Amino acid sequence: MAENETPETADAAARTEERHNQDRVLDSGALRALAHPLRVKIYDILSQYGPQTASSLAERLGESSGSTSYHLRALAKQDLIREAEDRGTGRERWWERPVGGVSFANPDAMATPAGRAATQVVMNEFLRNRNDQLLDFVNRGIGGEDQMWQDGTLISTATARLTPEQSKDLALKIMALIDETVDNYRNQTGENVRPVTIRADLFPLPQIGGQS
Repeated sequence: MAENETPETADAAARTEERHNQDRVLDSGALRALAHPLRVKIYDILSQYGPQTASSLAERLGESSGSTSYHLRALAKQDLIREAEDRGTGRERWWERPVGGVSFANPDAMATPAGRAATQVVMNEFLRNRNDQLLDFVNRGIGGEDQMWQDGTLISTATARLTPEQSKDLALKIMALIDETVDNYRNQTGENVRPVTIRADLFPLPQIGGQS
């Protein structure tokens, strides 16, 4: 246990590490199925906004329902999404993303050129979508939201000098806090409730000449 850790934070970090070790690691087939800009957008919308139909996705994405239906079926074949059993009629199918974490970092997939290419497409599109959302929020002006939402908004960067072990410790603490929030409020409904994206970036910067 690190000097500044309490038994509670150490336990939370251990539980978080165990939990994320159980995340589904996408195999080559799932990565190839997801490696399409529109499919990444569909997958992300289902993650952020919950169940959708081919028609609602088509309207949101400016596509035809035939196109979104085709891509939904491709994602479903790899169990990336599934039909929402408690919704829909004979004429309209609702789709949802199963609860649980996924990892794009598959060592076996990364060992092949095709696997690396698919992983790169998925990661690039996923991060581009999330970055577009952030820039859209900033460009609309934080002042466009009411004061309560402004007070609940955080866009911040910081730099620290860490060892790999310290970086991992910090990552686990951040993930534990995020996991707790998601578990408590994943299905919350009610007045003034809306989807909120929670983003955490923690990675080493390139070394500059002369640094040790």
